[in-house]
Amino acid sequence: MAGITQDEIILALRSIDSGTGGIDIVARGWVKDILIKDGHVTFAMEVPARLGPQLEPVRAAAEKRVHALPGVRTVTAVLTAEASKPAAAASKGGRERIALPSVAHIVAVASGKGGVGKSTTAANLAVAFARQSKKVAIFDADIFGPSMPRMFGLAGKKPYSDGKRVTPLENHGVKVMSIGFMIAEDSPIVWRGPMVMGALEQMLRDVDWGEIDIMVVDMPPGTGDTQLTMSQRVPLSGAVIVSTPQDIALLDARKGLNMFRKVEVPILGVIENMSYYVCPKCGNRDDIFDHGGAHRTADELGAPFLGEIPLDLKIRLTSDGGTPITVAESDGPHAKVYLAIAERIWRELSGAQKAAPTISMGIART
Repeated sequence: MAGITQDEIILALRSIDSGTGGIDIVARGWVKDILIKDGHVTFAMEVPARLGPQLEPVRAAAEKRVHALPGVRTVTAVLTAEASKPAAAASKGGRERIALPSVAHIVAVASGKGGVGKSTTAANLAVAFARQSKKVAIFDADIFGPSMPRMFGLAGKKPYSDGKRVTPLENHGVKVMSIGFMIAEDSPIVWRGPMVMGALEQMLRDVDWGEIDIMVVDMPPGTGDTQLTMSQRVPLSGAVIVSTPQDIALLDARKGLNMFRKVEVPILGVIENMSYYVCPKCGNRDDIFDHGGAHRTADELGAPFLGEIPLDLKIRLTSDGGTPITVAESDGPHAKVYLAIAERIWRELSGAQKAAPTISMGIART
């Protein structure tokens, strides 16, 4: 049987009333960015901000209609709305913060640039917290490059949904949620900023996290709109900055650190990744990317320095293989470094109050 096509999806969605004068959602121009991969469908409904709160039933109906089409295995429909300028100016973050009352601490793991090992660090820290008897979740906020499904050995698996709430997948003692569970690994995301934030907010709100001591958020690299909005909308307890020792990475790390400070997110500390290399055969140590730059930067900016993680092939291979080094060699020297950093982060954390309501995202499944 031939796969589902975009034209078939559009035709099906023409039967969904927008609730605004008998005009369907396609005619209204609300349907955006349809992606199809191996029977998995995602699309966005970009609606006027003033109508957003009342259109969840329309989103759910659209999702159900597409799911009924032959050849469709799963559907993820995201409801998003771009706030008007007056509404955006109403508060520091533009809109009210997302409420996650069952999560005690939310920690962003961030970097000023890509390629510094941020996601590997986030995954190993999450496992380190779990090994220290914490109830842990990791939220993959990197919509354009999700890596947590692979790093936790969950690639190709789908979370269960009852149509209202999503149950996160779990491995190595950590609950995991990522857009990567809803799309194929090689399927590109071509959403614009408001759609990205709509997906992130709905994944956070509509997941049944249970009681969590600490949620690690793997932030996208850089200091763009997604990072800024996440910092303003999510009740972060603090941020951890990951950098390599060379000057260009440290310059970007400073930008990331200063961004969090501007939005009043506490800096829990700086980690120097790929800090040094020890030859496994002769034991000789080389500072391939220089050494100590992150420590000096942290001191200059008045931020705690959390520790050094070496450049080692095992760290990369175990993460790519779905069993982070903190699991694969749980008593090894690298695992002990991550465990020590996790302990320091926990000591730095302070309590934070969180507040109210909800929006929903369904994941229709066969």
